[in-house]
Amino acid sequence: MISPLAYIHPEAIIGENVEIGPFVYIDKNVVIGDNNLIMPNANILYGARIGNNNRIFPGAVIGAIPQDLKFRGEETTAEIGDNNTIRENVTINRGTAAKGKTVVGNNNLLMEGVHVAHDTHVGSGCIIGNSTKIAGEVIIDDNAIVSGAVLMHQFCHVGGYVMIQGGCRFSKDIPPYIIAGREPIAYSGINIVGLRRRGFSNELIENIHNTYRIIYNNGKNVTDALQQVKEEVPMSPEIEYIVSFIEKSERGIIR
Repeated sequence: MISPLAYIHPEAIIGENVEIGPFVYIDKNVVIGDNNLIMPNANILYGARIGNNNRIFPGAVIGAIPQDLKFRGEETTAEIGDNNTIRENVTINRGTAAKGKTVVGNNNLLMEGVHVAHDTHVGSGCIIGNSTKIAGEVIIDDNAIVSGAVLMHQFCHVGGYVMIQGGCRFSKDIPPYIIAGREPIAYSGINIVGLRRRGFSNELIENIHNTYRIIYNNGKNVTDALQQVKEEVPMSPEIEYIVSFIEKSERGIIR
């Protein structure tokens, strides 16, 4: 299962039933779990931690040092969960002293050419489109769908269950359950198709829609709009998530 043309550092820890193709490079201080497929020319570098049942395609680089001039060689990691598909030429840098690790959760699809910068946290169940570039210390919550060639500014927060249109760029937070698109990027309605596919009830979808109608369409400032949401929309974990996300936003939300 391991090609004789692959290089594996003797200190690397490799789990069971791992297939490693020719010209793969696996550095020291690397831990790889069980049932992984690592295709030719992939590079698994110092500090990488890879779970189980992942597929890593040719040219992917996991654990390269951050593209951050403040990095001074500190001990950090790039941590990949289980059941991820990491396509060709994806780059996932390890963390810096800021957070110590870059994390990609479980059951994600990172398409060709995606870049995940230092200290970023990608949740689970996400799809990240071709050539999307994620800057440092970005947070992407679970079940987000990001189309191709999207540019994310550092420190942004992307909510769960969003759909982001291809070619967008943004430097503010994108709250959960919405579609974000156009140029410049703006709120473009709720992700109703995605929510239905995920089993959200019609009543809950309507409550989410009413929440964003208050936030975006009544002309109030965000603080007053959130107060109105609390007074008028039935509370549920999903509505509380929206309110908490916006209240905690440090960069402000897209408008």
